[in-house]
Parts: sequence; structure tokens; C-alpha cells
Amino acid sequence: MAKRRKLVAPSSDDLNRIEEEFRRETSGAESFALGGMGGGRAAPPIAQVAADTAAVAQPASSADRAEQARLQASDADLKHARDNGLLMVELPLNEIDADVMVRDRTALDEAQMQELRESIAASGLRLPIEVFELANASATGAHYGLLSGYRRLMAMRGLLGLTANPDYGTIRAIIRPRTESDGAFVAMVEENEVRAQLSHFERGRIAVIAAQQGAFVNTEDAVNRLFATSSKAKRSKIRSFATIFEELGDMLSFPDALTEKRGLQLAQVLRQGGEGNLRDALESGSPETADEEWALLERVMSEQNSAPRDPRRGGRPATAKPGNGWDKADSFTTSNGIRIQSKPDAKGFVLRLEGKELDSGRMQMLLEEIQILLEAR
Repeated sequence: MAKRRKLVAPSSDDLNRIEEEFRRETSGAESFALGGMGGGRAAPPIAQVAADTAAVAQPASSADRAEQARLQASDADLKHARDNGLLMVELPLNEIDADVMVRDRTALDEAQMQELRESIAASGLRLPIEVFELANASATGAHYGLLSGYRRLMAMRGLLGLTANPDYGTIRAIIRPRTESDGAFVAMVEENEVRAQLSHFERGRIAVIAAQQGAFVNTEDAVNRLFATSSKAKRSKIRSFATIFEELGDMLSFPDALTEKRGLQLAQVLRQGGEGNLRDALESGSPETADEEWALLERVMSEQNSAPRDPRRGGRPATAKPGNGWDKADSFTTSNGIRIQSKPDAKGFVLRLEGKELDSGRMQMLLEEIQILLEAR
């Protein structure tokens, strides 16, 4: 058996000799490949590979490594801010579509808008608006939809139109993450509830519209989620004004003038089936002021309350008088056998209710209705 040959690493002189022989052997082939066009002798491939490896392996200085780490951290911070809606930018006004979502505001008070424009002109815009990036450009070519800050955006557009000053051509905005439509409606309502109190009608209106656009299952769900932090009594009032918008919203000329008390009275008549008479009165009356419009409605409501009520319809029954279903001046028995008694004492009045049909759920609804009546102004 032949002995296994021991391998010995070549010395530096051996490597230099091998490289020189390789250079001589390939120089002719390189010249042939270049077609005799000259261009100087090319470096041997092994030398080029060694040079490239040395360049890659060359360690960076501590200052370069620190700068690279800083840039990577800045990129990470920027991505985090963008993904979490913490990024504030200057956006051109024409890049923002204010009508992507139906606004909860039905009208802008011109006196308040003038005051806002003057404040921005004197001190600049103190609070940014909120937008979200659209999946596709809108019909106007805008790439962002307005989430909150409608009045501020309108004020900036007004200043740009009045002055043609390019400083008013952009607005500071926070880019919020894309969200589902229900979340967008909730954010809009929350912002306006905090900054500028919505009217009762505006609350009911946006609940109906949000439900109609599919953001919520129905109006009830919209009210509960849009106004989740409100009391049960307040949500009950909002549902009453939602009923007004559903039945008369297209005909009322002064809906924001409805006070809480008037709105609750109107909603009660609508639940009793009075929408047809109310719409006829509004169509024929053509009121020019809020008082004239309410006078028309009140006349129909008075006639509706005096007419016999269809017991199949919901709604709270009109107050009965002694001798009309009342056993005495201080007691009443409903058609389903619930007896109500009212007795005065030293501090006020005490109500007693009894009957087989009375349960905790019915009592809770009754207490909410009593709260609404007592709080109505």
C-alpha cells in the first residue's frame, strides 16, 4: 500500500510563483478576447477577488458605525410614528377630500368661522387636523380623507381664497392609520363632542347616516357605539332625534333650533304615527323662521294627541285625565293590569306601581323615560 502523502501549505514564494505563471498563461487569451484592440493588461482574476474581499472586510470606523446605527434608529422611529398615527406633516389643501365621510356637522356658523379665520391669520393654526390615507385617489384627485378638523380646514380654504397667500395653501395634519368606517365615525364624533358640542339633531342625524352607510348594524347600534360614554338617558334622547331625522329630516328647515323638550315631544308624535300629517303641514306651510316651523308642527301635534291613539303603535301614551281611565285623581290602571298610584308626602310625591306585567326590564325603561321628561328643558 502506498503511503499517504502529507499535505503542506504553500509558502508565500510558491503563491507568487503560481500567480506569475497564471498571468503569463492568460495574457495571450485576454489579448485574443479583446480582438487585439489594446486597452492595457487586465489584473489577474485571483488578484481582483483578493482586492474585493479586502474591501468588504475593511472594518468601518467607530464614527461610521455610530452614524449607521443612528440612521437605522431614525428609520425605525419614523416607521413607528407613521404606523401609529403620530406623524405630523404639511399637506396641500387640494390633497385633502373633506367629503369622503358624511360630516356630523349640518351647518357652520358664519360668525364663529369668521372668528376662527381671524385667529388663524393672527396666530397661525394651533391644532392640526386629522386625516387618513385613501386606498385610491378620490374623484377630486385627493389622496387623504378628512377625519376631524372640518372647521379648521374650511377656515384655511377661506383664507386662501380671500388672500391668495401661499402660506394658507397647506395645513398641518396628523396622518392616522387607515381604519374601518365605524372607527372613523366614532373618532369624528368624539372630536366634535370635545371641541364643539353637537346639537341633539346632529347627534341623531350622524347615527342614522352611519347606519345607512353600513358602518353599524342599525341606528340602535350606531347610537350605542358612537356615544358609548354617554348615559342611557342621553342615548335615549339621541334615538328620539334620530327618529326625527329619519321621518322629517328632508323637510325640516330649522332642525338645529329644536330644543330637547320640543324634540322629545315631536319624536313621541312620530312614534304614534303622525309623520304623514306632519309632513303635509311642513310641505304646505313653507315656514320662514324656526318659530313658524315649530308653530306648524305644534298645531299638528295638538290634533294628533287629541285623536284616539292606535294601541298597536308604540310610544308613550298621552297623559290621561281623571275619569278617562283613571280610578281616582291619584291612581291609574293600564290596559294590561299595571296599577299606578301617586301619593304626596312631606318631601314631594311617591309613585307605587304593581301588577303581574311589571318586571325589572319594564321598570328600567320607565325610569329612563321619567329621567328624560324631568331633564327636558
